[in-house]
Amino acid sequence: MASELIYRGPESLPVPDSYTPKPHKPWFTVIRPLRYLLREQRIVFLFAGIAIASLIFAFLPSSRSGGSNYANTGIYDSYLPSESTQSQVAHRIIYQNRVGFGSFNSGGKIPLGLQRKSLRIVVTGGAGFVGSHLVDRLIARGDSVIVVDNFFTGRKENVMHHFGNPRFELIRHDVVEPLLLEVDQIYHLACPASPVHYKHNPVKTIKTNVVGTLNMLGLAKRVGARFLLTSTSEVYGDPLEHPQKETYWGNVNPIGVRSCYDEGKRTAETLTMDYHRGAEVEVRIARIFNTYGPRMCIDDGRVVSNFVAQALRKEPLTVYGDGKQTRSFQFVSDLVEGLMRLMEGEHVGPFNLGNPGEFTMLELAKVVQETIDPNAQIVHKPNTEDDPHKRKPDISKAKELLGWEPKVALRNGLPMMVQDFRQRIFGDHKEDSGKITTA
Repeated sequence: MASELIYRGPESLPVPDSYTPKPHKPWFTVIRPLRYLLREQRIVFLFAGIAIASLIFAFLPSSRSGGSNYANTGIYDSYLPSESTQSQVAHRIIYQNRVGFGSFNSGGKIPLGLQRKSLRIVVTGGAGFVGSHLVDRLIARGDSVIVVDNFFTGRKENVMHHFGNPRFELIRHDVVEPLLLEVDQIYHLACPASPVHYKHNPVKTIKTNVVGTLNMLGLAKRVGARFLLTSTSEVYGDPLEHPQKETYWGNVNPIGVRSCYDEGKRTAETLTMDYHRGAEVEVRIARIFNTYGPRMCIDDGRVVSNFVAQALRKEPLTVYGDGKQTRSFQFVSDLVEGLMRLMEGEHVGPFNLGNPGEFTMLELAKVVQETIDPNAQIVHKPNTEDDPHKRKPDISKAKELLGWEPKVALRNGLPMMVQDFRQRIFGDHKEDSGKITTA
């Protein structure tokens, strides 16, 4: 049996062949910089730098103007004569300096180097009167815009100045047919809005309001886009409440000659809210009151365009009934501002978007007389069927939740519409443009 020798001397201890470092301390990488900052008092300089940077970002202007100043694009200056009077210069100042008009952005100022995300937006009916002005604002703000229009009432001339812009697209399409796009927001304006147009083809009008709205809501659901419906004050019918609040359910004739539009919009609101509740689509609803401005259809049967066109053509101003019916008139730039605030805000609506300043038809005729031709005659004709006797919005909700109210008075906005109509009816005659006056 083999014996085993056991050595218990110091040579029995193994001698390591290599150096073993100390175990890693993960917290040491955090403690060491802090010790350095405290020892060298670097933390004082750190906070001082943060404070200076905050002041710079707070007081420097936005890196871009928002593009919503009409004066920069020259859109509204073109409606004023070159020989501007003192009062007409004041009109330009209104557009350049009004609150929220020159630099609209829902998030406030954007520091240099931190530009807002450019959105991809579809505007149905974007070649129409209101739609084209909305497109101007969105393009100028830096967004990419797709206009969808079948040109039943819209005009290519309204958006031709954007041709060639890589952020602008125009699609000739009827919204009653499905449309597949990838967008962030949908402004649904497609629908004839004047009695002349919707009475001409009432079946088409109701299909646009119902089927067209369903198609656009379906698109919003598929791509997760925010959807804004432009409804109308006509949902209140011939109101028994005055002024009209959003909580008023209306007094509409469901089988009248205007019902294709009135009830069509009411149905569109129903569909919009059902998609919101049932399919969780982000929606907004605007109820638009009478709006006027450049690019209106000249012979669309609406009272402001009728009066202006008749006065320019030296025809009598046609007042239906006794002329005591009342309406409220907002300039198109005020409406566009309201629509954009509604879309960018956090409230569904519906919201009344209109001017609470109330005029009778006779008072409006006199303002047009003073602006265009003091010698224009006024004639009375029988009133049209289902014509509302009173119309005035209560905009308390829009003031409180959107921070919006109209800024442009009728006597200030009307001359710009007159100049546009004058150019389109007669051409650009200097002798005509010099006759514009303000009241």
